[in-house]
Formats: sequence, structure tokens, C-alpha cells
Amino acid sequence: MLKEFKEFALKGNMVDMAVGIIIGAAFGAIVSSLVDDVFMPLIGLALNGVDFTNLFIALQDTGGQTFNTIAAAKDAGIATLNIGLFINAVVKFIIVAFVLFLLLKGINSMRKKEQEKAAAPKAPPKQEVLLGEIRDLLAKN
Repeated sequence: MLKEFKEFALKGNMVDMAVGIIIGAAFGAIVSSLVDDVFMPLIGLALNGVDFTNLFIALQDTGGQTFNTIAAAKDAGIATLNIGLFINAVVKFIIVAFVLFLLLKGINSMRKKEQEKAAAPKAPPKQEVLLGEIRDLLAKN
């Protein structure tokens, strides 16, 4: 049973998949940082300084209190609708989806070129063409 597991775990596809998952996780961290630390502050600045990380709506009566952060509202036991965090997640999704689209488009383009190359008949070697011409000449005589 251990031998079967070893064969399964060390197959090329399994190792490739593991590498892909690890790279995907790292890419996710980069996209999160890009969105949270670069895009959203720029978008917030363009919208008169809106901080999307703390953009929320209190769903309960706050008793006249105001909360500047989601954490402060949660500490007070107030349920919140976290609109800013949702917007961040949507932007992250769009970036990842676009990158995957470009990746798959490139892969499909390479596959198409390979299929066209495989489908195109190869020209016969020069020797074979010359032998064919000699055969045709001999057949005429």
C-alpha cells in the first residue's frame, strides 16, 4: 500500500499540480497586496478619500454611537454589512480571472499552432521528389 501511494504521489501530474497550487497561493497573496495596498487606496483617493477597508453599514441600532472601523463595531457587538471588504474581494476576483483568461488564451493559441503544424502535411524530402521525377521520365520513354 505504501508503494502504491509513493507511485501515486510521485507521478508527474501530481507534482505539477502541487507546484501549481503553491504558486497559485503565492499569486493570491500578491494579488491581495496589490488590491489592498495599491488599487483600493488609489480608488479611495479618487473618491474623496473613501477607505474601503472600513466601509460598512451597521445592521443594528448603535445607540447613537459611531464606529470608525469594522473591528470597533464588532467589539461593541454590532452586526455589520462589510461593503468595502466585498468590493476588495470583487476587485481581487476580477484581477485573478483576467490573468487566468490571458494565461488560457496563450495556452490555447500555442495548442492551435501545434495542431496546425501537425495537420499540415510535410513536404517530401528532396531525394524523394527527384526519384519521383526520374520515375516519371522513365515512364514516358
